[in-house]
Amino acid sequence: MKDMDLKELIAERAAKRPVALVTDLKSGSQEFVYDNEEATKSSLGSEITLAAREALRADQSGIVEAGGRRLFIQVHNPPQRLLIVGAVHIAQALAPIAALAGYGVTVIDPRRAFATDSRFPGLSLSSDWPDEAMAALKPDRRTAVVTLTHDPKLDDPALEAALRSDAFYIGALGSRKTHGARLARLKAAGFEDTVLARIHGPVGLSIHAESPAEIAISIMAQITAVRRQPPETGRQERAA
Repeated sequence: MKDMDLKELIAERAAKRPVALVTDLKSGSQEFVYDNEEATKSSLGSEITLAAREALRADQSGIVEAGGRRLFIQVHNPPQRLLIVGAVHIAQALAPIAALAGYGVTVIDPRRAFATDSRFPGLSLSSDWPDEAMAALKPDRRTAVVTLTHDPKLDDPALEAALRSDAFYIGALGSRKTHGARLARLKAAGFEDTVLARIHGPVGLSIHAESPAEIAISIMAQITAVRRQPPETGRQERAA
């Protein structure tokens, strides 16, 4: 790798921007491909660029045949993140599950009695109000956001920030009645139905979960399904 390319790669990784390094296995030539058209200035052609972006979305490096060439696509993705609003019992189960799945977890709760190191050992905690925390954390395409407090003063500002972001998953705890009221508030705040449809509510896959641990499993399973499945496969909701 050329020094210039190495510096660019180091800079992109420091900025936590997804980038794929595409190497032609015959000529040794290398180019970067980003996960959006605006950032990519590539002469590789549409087929190779698409293959590189698919590799970024799948988080998988490897050898591919594209554009009549044999290429090695090396994926450099920042860690997936999960932002949990509400340091409640479900969060105590969800946070370690997500960490085991490779997510960088941040638990957000201004109620200091809830967000403590003893309840969430080894995890990042934020005692900021959710809107302030979300502004600082800047959810992106590799970020999932889950609200768990049942308190509109905490959940709604977080959901508004998430809906304005590129977060790949947004989930909110609550019954269908609670979720309906939540959607009405957010609609009154100016969000269109098509935007509100991004929220998975009630949160989690429908596995008849009851305990905090079971609900946490259903949430992590749904996050995984959204991350791994093509958008056209749709989504599954958790039963009320």
